Amino acid sequence: MSFEARLKELGIELPEAAKPLGSYVPCVRTGNLLFLSGILPLRGGKLTRTGRVGEALSLEEAQQDARQIVVNALSVVRSQMGSLDAVSRCIKLNGFVASGPGFTEQPKVLNAASDLLFEIFGEAGRHARAAVGVYILPLDAPVEIDFVFEVKQ
Repeated sequence: MSFEARLKELGIELPEAAKPLGSYVPCVRTGNLLFLSGILPLRGGKLTRTGRVGEALSLEEAQQDARQIVVNALSVVRSQMGSLDAVSRCIKLNGFVASGPGFTEQPKVLNAASDLLFEIFGEAGRHARAAVGVYILPLDAPVEIDFVFEVKQ
């Protein structure tokens, strides 16, 4: 099954890729690698929520945001490549979680993103990963993730 067909089967519709919020490009391709800039949980051009996890929002809300980020990332991949079927695999993601005092479940937040990538890409969605707790993120976002994908020549 193609990755595009799998998205439809899961009922996931990709939005139009968001415009950069600063002086950068959303994606750079070198050889067969796509490096995506940090992606926020935007929906309709606005953050789904703001604040720090474990303080202003729950683990479950942060997990929803992590899934939204994957959807947003895939819209960038599709805009760059024309189709998700050009993806060979997800190589790596780096996740940053704005964390309230004592919040130490950053890996659980990122598991939601990792699990969705596996749902869509199967074994090609398994990747290396870092889950980092930070004090604050741009626009007071709770989660930000950057990605590296391998694509077909």
